[in-house]
Amino acid sequence: MPLRTPTRVAGNKHPNRVHRTTGGLEHENTRHDTRFVVIGNHLAQHPELSLLAIGLGTHLQSLPKGAPADIKTLAARFPEGATRIAAALRELESHGYLRRERVRTPSGRIVTRTISCNQPAAVRQRAEQPCRESTPSAPREKPVRTRKALPAVPRPAYSGPGLLQAATDLLADLRRHDSRLLLSADDTAHLAPGVAAWLERDVTPAAVRRALTADLPPEGLRRPAALLAHRLAAQLPPPAPFRAQATAPPPPVRHPLRTCDGCDRAFRAPALTTHCRDCRTDLQEAA
Repeated sequence: MPLRTPTRVAGNKHPNRVHRTTGGLEHENTRHDTRFVVIGNHLAQHPELSLLAIGLGTHLQSLPKGAPADIKTLAARFPEGATRIAAALRELESHGYLRRERVRTPSGRIVTRTISCNQPAAVRQRAEQPCRESTPSAPREKPVRTRKALPAVPRPAYSGPGLLQAATDLLADLRRHDSRLLLSADDTAHLAPGVAAWLERDVTPAAVRRALTADLPPEGLRRPAALLAHRLAAQLPPPAPFRAQATAPPPPVRHPLRTCDGCDRAFRAPALTTHCRDCRTDLQEAA
């Protein structure tokens, strides 16, 4: 019996062909040469993020490094308002597209740093990579190293807020004179009373600065705060000599009022004076 040749199914009647009843989306694309950002479909078509979170994530990835990305700045840029923008940021943060970290600046100020991640899956893979490596049979416990405490510093007799603030400002300014004297906030708080004790003894800020920065070791400083604490204690000057306050000049003598014997006019003069200035002049001219 001869084999039958299968007939070809018409293209528009093929069972695997998807029938579209509407127009659908079409793209009219032009290649970008400048000012563009690459956005992955994992963000642009994320199945769980809201449309506001997807748009906000796209906007954050397009910003340059260092651009402000706080809620106040974003609320001033977009009309959605601070509440909706904050909710969208939390969505991005929960799915790994955003991280917010609190860091301390060299001046001791705490700021919030916003990190936009364009591929959270790659970040998670790098974080999990050490866990996939073979672990040693007997884990070793690393010894905990405790930081040695700084030497004690002198204390002022009367530590007012203005004196401690002046001492703190002087310590924070040392790095401008020598970059090796960059102190942390904790070290500055420990050293400030010692500097205040110097200032309390009538030592000028310039003299304190010279005592702390002069003849530093040329080979470098392992812990500059320890060296400064030693100098503040070892080179503490004696208290300023006592200076008696200058006595105020005596008040001017105020003579009582008396009546002139020549013109009956009242004037002030010692007890032996009987005539006013004008009458005394007339008497001298008559003589």
